[in-house]
Amino acid sequence: MVKKRQILVIGHNTNGCTPEHEKVAYDVGMEIAKSDSVLITGGLGGVMTAAAHGAKDVGGLTVGIIPQADASEANEYCDIVIPTGMGLTRDFLNALTADGVIIIGGGSGTLSEICAAYMNKKPMVAIRNLNGPVAQYIDGYIDHRKNVKILGVDNAQEAVKKILELIIA
Repeated sequence: MVKKRQILVIGHNTNGCTPEHEKVAYDVGMEIAKSDSVLITGGLGGVMTAAAHGAKDVGGLTVGIIPQADASEANEYCDIVIPTGMGLTRDFLNALTADGVIIIGGGSGTLSEICAAYMNKKPMVAIRNLNGPVAQYIDGYIDHRKNVKILGVDNAQEAVKKILELIIA
């Protein structure tokens, strides 16, 4: 049996998540599921819920790695819940679990996951024009190490297509 690709979707939690973020995340989740990949999220609200909802609507498998110790804290669209009890330290687990990362807006928690993925040379793509701390790094690097370029894309379909190309390469 061949291991399924695992794609992490990160972005705004409930606070700061706009209807545009939710729509893009839902579409990204659908595209991930259609590619027969596993959707990984932080398992909570906002972008995480929307992406998992999109994946579930087309029969995809979803995993939520949550900061709390109680699995019931995860959103309703998580098939598998990993309750870490680690607080925000779980951002590193999210990044290390992923074969690739798709970024949809976000705040400081998202930036933490981006940095963890960057330090571990995980391929990343970011949806353009959704603001967040990643905006200044799109089509560039976070620092002088140039571990991995964060590639900018314009929509959900491009995001999944590009991350799959980067994972397979």
